[in-house]
Amino acid sequence: MQQLTDFIMTNWINLLAMFWFLACFKGYNAYTRKRAKDTYCLASLMHQYRLQWMTNMLSREVRIADTTAIANLERSVSFFASSTMLILAGLMTVLGSTEKVIDVIDDIPFAGQATKTEWELKLLLLIGLFVYAFFKFTWSLRQYGFTSVMIGGAPMPDQVNGAECKAHANRLAVMSSMAANNFNLGLRTYYFSLAVLGWFVNPWVFMGLTAGVVFILYRREFKSSTLRQLVISNTD
Repeated sequence: MQQLTDFIMTNWINLLAMFWFLACFKGYNAYTRKRAKDTYCLASLMHQYRLQWMTNMLSREVRIADTTAIANLERSVSFFASSTMLILAGLMTVLGSTEKVIDVIDDIPFAGQATKTEWELKLLLLIGLFVYAFFKFTWSLRQYGFTSVMIGGAPMPDQVNGAECKAHANRLAVMSSMAANNFNLGLRTYYFSLAVLGWFVNPWVFMGLTAGVVFILYRREFKSSTLRQLVISNTD
């Protein structure tokens, strides 16, 4: 018990920074999921556009353009999934050369002194984040593949009535939005991973960068000029 108390007293600022980061990371994801249900944001508006897209797709006999669009989206996700694997390989290499990296960072002004164990824990946090991002990207990739199959198996215009067309379009839009949301979660993880780099300088920089990432993400998803244009287009 005394060892635990001593550990907390010695590392309270790092523990506070870690708690702040996890609260921002998990809290912002939960916040956006809830807000997307009752307010305009990029996720909710893009779902409406996907629903319109899939409704129009069902009225076309030739759907090459639709499958090509899905393939382009898959390529974007595949690029990030591959990049994540390269980043993980680099982090594993750095994990094996911790002492050399510590010597480099020690020359940076305002950088706090850290033990080898602390550095390894920080690197493990980064590795965990990129593993999470990799799973999100690959799941998004599979969901886009499912969307392609659903488009390929969608009935022709003369085979469905209005109610069936609406139901098919809704299922396709939901699957496409699920893929896009997982891709978005992977991208958010990249943003938050950049904030973790500040922890290698000192915990206060880490907490400041984490708050900055939340602010940037919020502005882009709920207050950006892109969102305003999507709202205008959607109401025309």
